[in-house]
Amino acid sequence: MADLLLQVVQGLSLGAVYAGLALALVLVHRFTGIVNFAQGELAMLSTYVAWQLLDAGMPFWAAFPVTLAVSVAGGMLVERLVIRRVEGGGELTLVAVTVGLLIFVNAAAGLVWSFAVRSFPNPFPTALGFGSAQSGFSALGVLGVVAVVMLALHVLFRHTGAGLVMRAVVADPVSARLAGIRVGRVLGLGWGLAAGVGAVAGVLVAPLLFLEPNMMGGVLVYALAAAVLGGFRDPVVTVAAGLGLGVAATLAGTYVEFVGADLKVAVPLLVIVTALLLPRRAAETAGQR
Repeated sequence: MADLLLQVVQGLSLGAVYAGLALALVLVHRFTGIVNFAQGELAMLSTYVAWQLLDAGMPFWAAFPVTLAVSVAGGMLVERLVIRRVEGGGELTLVAVTVGLLIFVNAAAGLVWSFAVRSFPNPFPTALGFGSAQSGFSALGVLGVVAVVMLALHVLFRHTGAGLVMRAVVADPVSARLAGIRVGRVLGLGWGLAAGVGAVAGVLVAPLLFLEPNMMGGVLVYALAAAVLGGFRDPVVTVAAGLGLGVAATLAGTYVEFVGADLKVAVPLLVIVTALLLPRRAAETAGQR
């Protein structure tokens, strides 16, 4: 029982990271209608920024907000220099641009920092007991940080004037522009916020995994699955799906022998395929009636 509880807590901590990156995907999609396949690579780049600050001697909790600020600025810059150039393009054009951005950022990170695997310091105490089992307190720390970030986003969007402006742009950008709102600036801020949330996911998952340019590849698959379950619109369902996927993948990898650590990625892939096929099957059935 203690071991099961340990696995659930660890699954929730990874699920919180998946939920954070999925929420970044949802933010970008709601603001611009784009599925940003480079979201994981931008988070990886932010993690390297944090690592560079830590390597220079800055304490973690001082480097963390600096990393978030750099990430928000970087996300806004990407929107301004890259995404705005293809705004209004076809879906395939937008997909190609974000995939190209993924490849470019990954290669650039490898050029600057190399593809060597590095360790990333864990900012949380090491152990918390559950009976005879020991669970990394980092699991609860990750959950707490992601919860604070999500609460801050909720307050921003629902209880501030800036959030009202953002919701107006998301609902009807044409009317918002006619009302005098600088839509381009708001869209840039949306990308910046998404990059900041992604940075949180990257910095928190690095101590649990490793630090290298390909670190977010698997995480992005889980995040995409969570975002698909939320329809790329519902943050609450997206977060719940991320947490659920984390627990499901951890339990499957631990207790299902043929899955193990290598086939855990099949869990989110199965979720994506099922989520995409079920509405189609339901529509076909309704059409036959």
